[in-house]
Amino acid sequence: MGRTFTPLLLAGLTTLAATTAEAALPATATLYKNPQCMCCDGYARHLEEHGIDVSVVSDADMSEIKTRAGVPYGKGACHTVKIGDYWIEGHVPMAALEQFFDDALNTAGIGLAGMPIGTPGMPGAKTEPYNVYTFSEHKATSYMTL
Repeated sequence: MGRTFTPLLLAGLTTLAATTAEAALPATATLYKNPQCMCCDGYARHLEEHGIDVSVVSDADMSEIKTRAGVPYGKGACHTVKIGDYWIEGHVPMAALEQFFDDALNTAGIGLAGMPIGTPGMPGAKTEPYNVYTFSEHKATSYMTL
C-alpha cells in the first residue's frame, strides 16, 4: 500500500501546489492610462482574459502615478497598474506576472519599459527579447528576459 499511497499523495500535492500558485495573482487590478491610448485598453483585456477584473482610470495624472509607484526614470511605459500590493509598469506579459507573484519579492513592482511590439496589447509579432525588471524607490533591477 505504501507504493500506491505515495503516487496518489504526490498527485494531490502537485494539484494543491498548482492551485496555490494560481491563487497568488490577485483577482482585481486598477489600470491608470491616458484616455487616448488604445494599447492600454488591449492590456486591460489581456488581464481580463486571465481572470483579473480590471478597473480603468483614464483621466489620471500619469506623472504623479508613476512617481507614487516608484517607476525608475527612463523605464516607464504608457500605463501603470496597481494589483495587490504591487505596481505593474507597462505591457508585462502574464508569464512574468505569474512568476513575480509566485516569488513575492520585497519590491514595489515589476515593469517592461516602453511599448515593445508583440507584448500584450501591442500589435505585431515579438521581434526581440522582453527585458522585465523589478523596481523600488525609482531604481530598477533586472528580473527576467522573455
